Amino acid sequence: MTLRLNRRAMLAVLASGAAGPALASAPLTSLRPHPRGTPASKPPSAPGMVRDAGLGGKIAYLAVEARTGRVIDALNPGFRMPPASVAKAATAYYSLSKLGAAYRFETVLEATGPVENGQITGDLILRGSGDPGFDSDAMADMIQALKDQGIHGVKGRFRVDASALPRIREIDPDQPDHVSYNPSVAGLNLNYNRVHFQWKKAGKGYDITLEARALRYSPSVRIARMTLEDRSLPVYTYAQENGVDQWTVARRMLGNDGARWLPVRRPVAYCDEVFRTIARAHGIVLKPGPEASGITGAPLVVHRSAPLSEMMESMLRYSTNLTAEVAGLTATRSSTGQPSSLLGSARAMNLWLNREVGARSSGFVDHSGLGYGARISPQDMVTLMRSARVAGLLPKILKPVNVATKGAAVVGKTGTLNFVSALSGYAEAPRTPPIVFAIFTGDLPRRDAIPVDQRERPPGARGWSRRSRGLQKRLIDRWLALASS
Repeated sequence: MTLRLNRRAMLAVLASGAAGPALASAPLTSLRPHPRGTPASKPPSAPGMVRDAGLGGKIAYLAVEARTGRVIDALNPGFRMPPASVAKAATAYYSLSKLGAAYRFETVLEATGPVENGQITGDLILRGSGDPGFDSDAMADMIQALKDQGIHGVKGRFRVDASALPRIREIDPDQPDHVSYNPSVAGLNLNYNRVHFQWKKAGKGYDITLEARALRYSPSVRIARMTLEDRSLPVYTYAQENGVDQWTVARRMLGNDGARWLPVRRPVAYCDEVFRTIARAHGIVLKPGPEASGITGAPLVVHRSAPLSEMMESMLRYSTNLTAEVAGLTATRSSTGQPSSLLGSARAMNLWLNREVGARSSGFVDHSGLGYGARISPQDMVTLMRSARVAGLLPKILKPVNVATKGAAVVGKTGTLNFVSALSGYAEAPRTPPIVFAIFTGDLPRRDAIPVDQRERPPGARGWSRRSRGLQKRLIDRWLALASS
């Protein structure tokens, strides 16, 4: 069977000098035809699949043999599209390359004065390095470790230092205020910078709580407040008043019992309050003090995160935006110094992908893919994924993707925004050479027309995404069939 490409795809692949060495050295070759007289099942046509999906907008993809770069199938491979959370695969590659798989974030308790008779004579400092997985339980463990050293009081003040990373109010300002996947970022992060809002029907009203929830500890918080209001829409409103995250919710939209996470916009104040609350529960009363940037003390307790390789595997599986942003910012800081913003750090990653990997069209605007302005072509995404495969950094930590081909092993990173869906990864099957692929679909005019208050669940988006995922899986099955020809 002969591979057929449309003229635009052919020109884009032939011009792969713009895609770097991973594709530039790979000739565009047709699949070998079966010898005469040998029956072969013909895979479904890609144009028919695309037509049947009924997505509208733009579709671009590329599949190549992993070892040789030989093109198996392509459509608009040089067209730059929003990658959504597929950007996290680039971030994992970048951060693991810069920091190493064994890297751990450290959160430290320090004392600015000696300990005398169980009392710290100076200040107690909680210093962060950005650990995205730090939670209320980890805080409690650090406080217990202080008590195990015989410390039961602090004569000075309790101070926090979150200067390890820039303080960022939200990842993407174009998201609705109340979505928890768009939290703040700082050098101290707690419970993924979220508070747990829960409501329970009580007579004609509701009992509501806002908690710093973890598995063992869930202290109530005062840095966020919730007010119920008699209205239909909007469901939530947000304002910052006197240093407090002030939320309101439409009472009639709550129904019976329920809960959801809300983002925290002041992560340093959140850490300060929750730490002092848990310490008080352990019998240690702390007086609040100013932030401690630039002030150092003697380390008393060190909390270390899981190794970066494990964090990246979890991030890719659950698509946690905060983990991606912290990992990317930390990688940039390790090599070029403190970035001023997510965009500045993303540009450093783009430069690295351009110079070191050959992905010359990469235009990420953050490290999670949440920012809508991000763009990359399938051609350069495949270049990136081939490079990461050679380095041995991604194939083992990507999540499985189910396809119909018997015996196939497919792993990848998915990405979903409203009317945007993406998938990139690796595929293998018996008697089939390994494949690297990238698929981007997006109806951007339809996405751009969504009002801000409908961006959490816009009409039609769920069905559109389901059809896009179906197309992705059918394309992978097609490529495995073609590659085995």
